[in-house]
Amino acid sequence: MRDLKIPEGRHPEKAHRPDNAQPKKPSWIRVKAPTSEGYKQTRDILRAKKLVTVCEEAGCPNVGECWSQGHATMMIMGEICTRGCTFCNVATGKPQALDAFEPGRVAHAVAELGLNHVVVTSVDRDDLPDGGAEHFAQTIRAIRHRRPDTTIEVLIPDFLRCGPEALETVVAARPDVLNHNLETVPGLYPEVRPGARYFHSLRLLQRVKELDPLMFTKSGIMVGLGEDRQAVQQVMDDMRSANVDFLTIGQYLQPTPKHHAVARFVTPEEFKAYETAAWGKGFLMVSATPLTRSSYHAGDDFARMRAARQAGRG
Repeated sequence: MRDLKIPEGRHPEKAHRPDNAQPKKPSWIRVKAPTSEGYKQTRDILRAKKLVTVCEEAGCPNVGECWSQGHATMMIMGEICTRGCTFCNVATGKPQALDAFEPGRVAHAVAELGLNHVVVTSVDRDDLPDGGAEHFAQTIRAIRHRRPDTTIEVLIPDFLRCGPEALETVVAARPDVLNHNLETVPGLYPEVRPGARYFHSLRLLQRVKELDPLMFTKSGIMVGLGEDRQAVQQVMDDMRSANVDFLTIGQYLQPTPKHHAVARFVTPEEFKAYETAAWGKGFLMVSATPLTRSSYHAGDDFARMRAARQAGRG
């Protein structure tokens, strides 16, 4: 895998932490540096529209493959997050004001890239009364107006400090898939995701189905943070109790020495066992591989989910 260069001072909230050794990555999670013409074209379109992507900000290992195919995950509401999760490579600090023209630029980029399925995510914006829910809704509506046939997947924050109307606003805009990642097992939340609450996030996903029973829901976790198999199995059961349709499980990769340490690299055989268990629990779609990320092959996965539901109706 290519080395990611982290700008000096990018993570001031993590500067006081001791360095964690970054173990050598095994062969099954190494990827080539992006060099294709398709990658460059996607990059140029995003630069021209002044858009941020989680692909770059989070240091995704699949950026070369996805951008080569013209796929990118848009990250709205800026590149500064109000949380300081120990696993995350997105910078933490005081965000700037929302850009009222951003939803339109996202929609133009989706049209120019010719996307049949788009994933839109964001930083956490605890500084906003609605957590950015209306900005999500405006982005969904702008994409619908510009490219009506594109299916839309949103990966939303937890809206922890907002009232219930925040989630209601996003659901009312009718994305095709609503994703919120649990990220890890509940026992690791204090050290991995200290600004969040496991059961709040779980309840958020359950509430989506109460608001719109036909909307697909999705969630994911990372492994290799120090969890055990029993805890992962329990998270799967919790997700199914909340009627989550689609599960992603991927290997945690440590962005810098100041981030949470990699406890171990989970083998492809273990991922296959998680996948088999998840199918058995009733998920409509499962992606469990070392390189799986929330938006990796999301369009193909959504098409399979929709086909599965239509087959069930038949």
